[in-house]
Amino acid sequence: MKFFVDTADVAAIAELNDLGMVDGVTTNPSLIKKSGRDILEVTKEICALVEGPVSAEVVATEAEQMIAEGRKLAEIADNIAVKVPLTWDGLKACKVLSDEGKMVNVTLCFSANQALLAAKAGATFISPFIGRLDDINLDGMQLIEDIRTVYDNYGFETEILAASIRTANHVAESARIGADVITAPPSVIKSLAMHPLTDKGLDAFLKDIADAGIKIL
Repeated sequence: MKFFVDTADVAAIAELNDLGMVDGVTTNPSLIKKSGRDILEVTKEICALVEGPVSAEVVATEAEQMIAEGRKLAEIADNIAVKVPLTWDGLKACKVLSDEGKMVNVTLCFSANQALLAAKAGATFISPFIGRLDDINLDGMQLIEDIRTVYDNYGFETEILAASIRTANHVAESARIGADVITAPPSVIKSLAMHPLTDKGLDAFLKDIADAGIKIL
C-alpha cells in the first residue's frame, strides 16, 4: 500500500519523507489556506521534495475552467495530479485532462456508482471519503470494499485512494480490503507506530536496564 500525506505543511512532509513514509501528497483548498501560502508556490516546493504524485485541486466548478486550471497546475511539475470534484463537470474535465496524459485525482467520492463513472472517465485515482461517511452514520469502509469489488470485476486501472482517514483503524481496514493508496494527516500516520503494549514492554525493559546497570556505549 502506498502512503500519501494529506497536508500542505512542507516541514511535516519532509520529516516523513526522510523515513520513506511518503509515496505522494494530497492537498486541497482548505489545506492550502491552513498553510498560509500561495498555492502555486507551496505546490512547487512539495513537488520538488517528493518523487510521487502531488494532488493539486482546481477551484473552478465548470468544466472548461477546470480544464484550464488543471493545465496550469500540471505545468508546475511532472508529478502533479490534477484534483477535480466528482461532479458531471468534474468528470468532463477528468476525461479531457487524462486524455492529454495528465494524472487526475477525482475527489469527494461517496458511492460506488460515482467511482465507476470516474474510472470510465480515465481517472488515475479515485478518492472515496471514509470519515465523512462515518460522520453521518454510514460505513465508510464498506464503500472502499464496494469500489474494490467493482474495479476488480472489470479490470479498471484507476487506483483507490482512501481519503478522509481519521484513525489508525481506517488505515488497517483499507489495507485489509485492498485500497491501493491511503492519504492521511501526518498525525495519523505517526499514530500507526503506537500501541499500549509496546509502551508497557519498553517501560519494563528500561526498568531492567536501570536495575542491571546495562550499558552498550
